[in-house]
Amino acid sequence: MRKFTAKEIWYIPMALFPKKIDFFEIFDRALDNLSKATNVLVDMLNNFETFEKKAKAIYEFEQDGDMLTHDIMKELNQTFLTPIDREDIHELAARIDDVLDLIWAAVDRMAVYKIEKPTREVISIAEDLQMTADILKKALRELRAKQYAHVQEHCIEINRLENRIDRKYRDALGNLVNGNNDPIYIIKWKDIYTLFEDASDRAEDIANVLEGIVLKHA
Repeated sequence: MRKFTAKEIWYIPMALFPKKIDFFEIFDRALDNLSKATNVLVDMLNNFETFEKKAKAIYEFEQDGDMLTHDIMKELNQTFLTPIDREDIHELAARIDDVLDLIWAAVDRMAVYKIEKPTREVISIAEDLQMTADILKKALRELRAKQYAHVQEHCIEINRLENRIDRKYRDALGNLVNGNNDPIYIIKWKDIYTLFEDASDRAEDIANVLEGIVLKHA
């Protein structure tokens, strides 16, 4: 095989060299997008007269999230060298997308069901989702900085919040069926609560992936 001279190397197309993609930067944008969506969600529920306007904003965040997920998957398919395992990048992207999809699905149900007033339980669950999204942003940044002990601390807090949301979800269902509510009202809110609880589960999945990455690199 012929060796290239130093002069000839200048003529080798740059396309032959692998392009370095900053996956952490894309993930940071995706989690920032999720955090903004949860901020609007909490504001919407506390100021329900703004529901229509804020629901549209959350839909836009969901659409932006889909585009960011598409970007990550596209770059993953075109990149040979990655800062963390390829399967972890794929899993993180998919689960972040899931959280935002489920939040939007819950908001969309509220529109379809013509919900007139949020319950105190759904507001409380949304506030915990907001905190979870903010902690996920911190955990990712600590991972990028290789501050693995801090990543684990954040993941523990996310797990704690997920457990708290589970309890709130259980209590909310109990209040529904034991409160002499109309059966249709129960069906509507059970559906909405379940979507938010599922979003919390997917957020915990993100934390579990981050913890798995830490174990590989610590």
